[in-house]
Amino acid sequence: MRDQLEALVNQMYKSNILYDEAVREFKKRFILSVLQENKGNQCRAARELGMHRNTLSRTISELKIDVRQFRDGGKRPPRSARPVSYEKKAVR
Repeated sequence: MRDQLEALVNQMYKSNILYDEAVREFKKRFILSVLQENKGNQCRAARELGMHRNTLSRTISELKIDVRQFRDGGKRPPRSARPVSYEKKAVR
């Protein structure tokens, strides 16, 4: 893996890619991979990346990533249509 990364860095350097562009592209690809693995779920992706969900959300916005492309297209049903799977606790 280290050799592959070094070869990629050399290739980018020889192609006159600026540092900021390289870092931005790396971040974008890394985050895209984790989001794809988690079907666009930002909470799980943030946990796997070791960052806060708000930080991931902000980075996604900065990198102009569309997370909708990873979702299966189905929306959650409204709360009124969801089955109740828990009992409310009485307030004392």
